[in-house]
Amino acid sequence: MQIAIAGGSGFIGTKLSEYFVKQGHTVYILTRNAGNKPSKNGITYVEWLNGQAKPEQVLEGIDAFVNLAGESIGSGRWTAKRKQRIVQSRIETTRAVIALFNALDKKPEVLINASAVGYYGNSERAVFTEESSPIESDFLSDVVQRWEHEAARARDFGIRVVYCRLGIVLDKDEGALQRMLLPYQLFAGGTLGSGKQWVSWIHIRDVIGMIDFALTNPEIDGPFNLTTPTPLQMKEFGKTIAAVLHRPHWIPAPSFALKALLGEMSTLVLDGQQVLPEKAEKHGYAYHFPNAKQALEDLLKSH
Repeated sequence: MQIAIAGGSGFIGTKLSEYFVKQGHTVYILTRNAGNKPSKNGITYVEWLNGQAKPEQVLEGIDAFVNLAGESIGSGRWTAKRKQRIVQSRIETTRAVIALFNALDKKPEVLINASAVGYYGNSERAVFTEESSPIESDFLSDVVQRWEHEAARARDFGIRVVYCRLGIVLDKDEGALQRMLLPYQLFAGGTLGSGKQWVSWIHIRDVIGMIDFALTNPEIDGPFNLTTPTPLQMKEFGKTIAAVLHRPHWIPAPSFALKALLGEMSTLVLDGQQVLPEKAEKHGYAYHFPNAKQALEDLLKSH
């Protein structure tokens, strides 16, 4: 296949690109500075979003498009300016994707668009599947709903659209897990907040596997939860980290302290949602790491 990726140089995009190349696909990564990145190893860098670029001239005939582009939500306090960048980076990039589709004579078969389980809102009691509607209106839910609404415009071209609603992605090099590990490595780990908030997690290998699964299975359409069937509440998740690292789980981090430290961004660790991957199970996706202890052992074996 010929696959274009926006956000292909990011956390997930880098690993996804490498995976696709190993599978024998041709990968095009869209970037503002293609001139600084010579094509190599099955990956071609394509200029876009700079006013002069015409990516459609290179991408005519692509089979699939993966849109992972968007400013990280977890790399700094949510100031008013930063929240605006989080929203605009997703909306503007997705509009550019739609404009690209409009310029292509032959449209891709599928758009895989990143999304997040934040779509559903936060709850300690509710269980969410792809059929669930948002239960509250907060910043993350609003961002995700607007993001998916923009991506849905690809349907006007007859393109299948999949919204990959990502849970907490576990990876040994990047992402939320590194921040969770530090207190335990210092023998100061413990429950964050109440401990009752749900962690709907997913191993990075299954993120890649599920995106590929959605790409190659025409029956996967619309919302697609990228989580495991075994979410854990934060207290149990922390205890699992402690057990794998052979560290104590004993010093709690109270909610008020985290709110003072992180501001509104504290919702990422203090709130959560129990999200189940109903579509993945229905269509027979085989998880590499369905169990949190197994996943953490794989990622932390060098610690």
